[in-house]
Amino acid sequence: MNKGKLYLIPSPLADGQVGDVMPEGTLKIVRRLDFFIVEEIRTARRFLKAAGTQKKIDDLTFLIFNEHSPITDLDAFLEPVFSGNDMGLLSEAGLPCVADPGAAIVQLAHIKEIQVIPLTGPSSIIMALIASGFNGQNFSFDGYLPTDRQKLRNKIKELEKKIIQQNQTQIFIETPYRNLRLFEALLAMCQEDILLCIASDITGKEEKVQVKTIKDWKKTKPDIHKKPAIFLLYH
Repeated sequence: MNKGKLYLIPSPLADGQVGDVMPEGTLKIVRRLDFFIVEEIRTARRFLKAAGTQKKIDDLTFLIFNEHSPITDLDAFLEPVFSGNDMGLLSEAGLPCVADPGAAIVQLAHIKEIQVIPLTGPSSIIMALIASGFNGQNFSFDGYLPTDRQKLRNKIKELEKKIIQQNQTQIFIETPYRNLRLFEALLAMCQEDILLCIASDITGKEEKVQVKTIKDWKKTKPDIHKKPAIFLLYH
């Protein structure tokens, strides 16, 4: 029996009409799938309803794989694909496998010679980068920065060095409830002429992309508490 395909399915970054941020071609594929690997069933079901699936949600198969899942028996997640069924790997927000546990599934798919097909959809990281005006030809996504203050200070100095010596944009994220704490740390630890872009609520009703020097950011405070945000540093 021929193997199925593994589709990497983006999901919206904010509440609203799915069709406003997802191409119809992506949604057509999503609507025909019966098997999904998801981080949380509830949000996956909500997304599929918004995507316009005509299938009964209770008839679909959801396999949960998130940051708490063991990675000792990943073959079981791809069993539908081995049986000839196409399957979707669905992120909680944005693109799968970027700041997302799904990469382990994709790695296994390649080992098992399963065709992996990425679908088009919103990426907060890339959208923030292009809206910042920073270097889009040389950039690094650094994920979450350390929470320990001394380790954070060391990391920021390392990022500043890369910005200045390599002309490289640095991109990172934080848990929304810790956004302001990170913001205050950046003001205290970065050189005053470093540029900081904060892109918050991308594609949402309160979307805002702001770029200022650290010196100028000290004169204001962004409204980013408990909002999804991307941070970018450049010079």
